Amino acid sequence: MYGPFFDLNNWAHVITSGNDWLIILSLILLECLLSVDNAVVLAAQTQVLKDESEQRKSLLYGIWGAYLFRFIAIGLGTYLIHFWFIKILGSAYLAYLSFRFFWDRYHHAGDTATEGESKLLQGKHHRISLFWRVVISIESMDIVFSIDSILASLAVSSNPVVALIGGMIGILCMRGVAEIIMALMAKIPELEVMAYALIAIIAVKLFLGIPMINIEIPNNVFALIVAGAVIVTLVIHFVRQARAAESKRE
Repeated sequence: MYGPFFDLNNWAHVITSGNDWLIILSLILLECLLSVDNAVVLAAQTQVLKDESEQRKSLLYGIWGAYLFRFIAIGLGTYLIHFWFIKILGSAYLAYLSFRFFWDRYHHAGDTATEGESKLLQGKHHRISLFWRVVISIESMDIVFSIDSILASLAVSSNPVVALIGGMIGILCMRGVAEIIMALMAKIPELEVMAYALIAIIAVKLFLGIPMINIEIPNNVFALIVAGAVIVTLVIHFVRQARAAESKRE
């Protein structure tokens, strides 16, 4: 299964082939489209860490784990189609994250949503530090969201090296999107609420995609949902700022 990865001639052919690079570029675009939901989830997960450098470090550590899993999973190839139960687990976990966020937000008087989440995550009974729990959570979500991406990339190219290169660059691009969302969240608090609302939608999207139900929400439709949610959230933010400015003048 992994022979093509260790064939230097195969690597040389891919790197020097214009046609293969066209396929790789298409896989990068495909990866970015398939990973919009992953970027939203990752950005929300890192908000538990108060230190911005730790947020970026958690994404950096997560990317190496994502690369390792991508290498292993591409070798497994079409066997991934049988791993549908991972989607159910991922869906349940995301639904839990969203529920816990809104529960903490509206049932902890005097606490912000992230403060409530931090208290849960920083309990004395935890033996693993908050940072490493976030990294593990990021890795888990990478596994859940990678299945569709890997199957789609292998459908585009049967050469696992092409699928690996396209996937690795795509993961890097997706991490860039997650960092942009993180930066926006730091400046616009309402985006965190939006992110967890989207996480609830993503949980439903994952669950509907299992073979027994097989209802797929097209990724371009979900991208439009994300774009619409961001626009609405920005409008709410600026309206609140304008009202706050008016009340200060009065």
